[in-house]
Amino acid sequence: MCAEQAAAPENSRVSEAGAGWACRRPGTFRDLLPEHVPDFSWRRPKVLWRSRNDVVARLFGDPSNAIRRRAVAALRERGTPAAFTVHRSEPEFSFVLMGDTGEGDRSQYAVVPPLLHASAGTDFMVVASDVIYPTGDAGDYPEKFYRPYRGYPAPIYAVPGNHDWYDGLRGFLHVFCGLDGDCSPQWRGALAFIPRLFWRRSGEVDQRELAEARALYRGDPGQQTVQPGPYWAIDTPSLRIIGIDTGITGGIDREQGEWLREVSAGPKPKMLVTGKPLYVDAEHHPGPIEGGGTVDEIVRDPAHHYVLAVGGDIHNYQRYPVKVDASGRVVQYLVAGGGGAFMHATHTIPRADVVEEKDFRCYPLRGDSLSRYSQLYGRWFRMPGLFDLTPEEATAVIRSRVGIEPGRGYNGLQPSRRARFVAFVLGVPRGGRRRSRFLRLPVRRMPQRFRSEMADWDNPPFFKSFLRLDVTESAIRIRCFAATGCGDHETAPPVEDEVTIPLR
Repeated sequence: MCAEQAAAPENSRVSEAGAGWACRRPGTFRDLLPEHVPDFSWRRPKVLWRSRNDVVARLFGDPSNAIRRRAVAALRERGTPAAFTVHRSEPEFSFVLMGDTGEGDRSQYAVVPPLLHASAGTDFMVVASDVIYPTGDAGDYPEKFYRPYRGYPAPIYAVPGNHDWYDGLRGFLHVFCGLDGDCSPQWRGALAFIPRLFWRRSGEVDQRELAEARALYRGDPGQQTVQPGPYWAIDTPSLRIIGIDTGITGGIDREQGEWLREVSAGPKPKMLVTGKPLYVDAEHHPGPIEGGGTVDEIVRDPAHHYVLAVGGDIHNYQRYPVKVDASGRVVQYLVAGGGGAFMHATHTIPRADVVEEKDFRCYPLRGDSLSRYSQLYGRWFRMPGLFDLTPEEATAVIRSRVGIEPGRGYNGLQPSRRARFVAFVLGVPRGGRRRSRFLRLPVRRMPQRFRSEMADWDNPPFFKSFLRLDVTESAIRIRCFAATGCGDHETAPPVEDEVTIPLR
């Protein structure tokens, strides 16, 4: 479905078993679950109400920039490292990266065993967006951050996502930056009383509880770190990794934009980590900077030598090798949001036009995504006989409607009328054309917070993913590992995509 890949066996491009549709052994992740697994559901009005700051920010203006400026000023007064940069001396190193982790349920814990096996020998981890759901409260960190990753022996850095901002970033700043302070917006103007009335205030920070959780789950000296701020750089002799904070609505403030231009200067190869991807679902989102310009303008500038930009927020894996100038220079743009939260569909992605379809990669494959969603909608509407499509049926209708060759070959099954109807209802586009707004029913038209419950489940295959990046003085090797939830794949997780980027 996404373009064919000459990949190692046992992944979803080779077989249904590689995708996790048939598990011979149950996953051991169940043994890691807490005694009480939170029954997390976006269908509940209480959860939606707790997340209302997203709506308030979009209607009355995103207060993230002003809050961030106050936090950064406090960090500078405290003596945070110059230029918000952590320096590492080793020219060769490895790290893992994943985004959108913290629901605290089975789908998050299903990532842990394959992550620990595939990350052996890595030097640190980066979480790209949405460390904690639904609202980033400090009180959720013990069970949704410290406990799941207690077995990872190295430090963890993070860039915040929109959900981390729903408490004004207070929990994130306390856990990752060691800062606690006033994170409330300062609304101004004649109508300021309206956002003040509806804005959800920050949750309480129980410093004793957090300290106990840190000591219990991640208390080893090798696991400890304090990152410079909500945005930061990790500078090594061979690569500079730059993480930015995109707030609730995806932009960055003027001060952060100036900092980004400064740390992006020079000939050293660079990688961007952002809470909002710059390319996603075959669309370009350049990322506005307060006062003018965009994040992607900085990435594309040949003087800055970016080779890679990775964003979270969307809960799947996508890769776009984009030629950014007339010389043919390529920047790899990745979506890496498969770290544990519910799965965003890939079957709604049209045939790629920002890059050639043969060069585009996604996980899960479009057919697997459609098959899984059809099962979920069949259960939700209590009409499995109408909706449920097997992976082969879903692959056939993807081939027909989107007009691409599938990543996993079958015997050329022709899609039935029922399969075509299900594909239409669940938002599969025709070819490279985007459907009209009216016809994006129900998946594409419904806001994420209303459709997400239908895309969440507790049994394999989960279609989660994470990245391992191995850096040498001459190249970065990137592998996207699948986390299916099957015991068959925990000690040797399938490699769904691999690319090597030259640095010299």
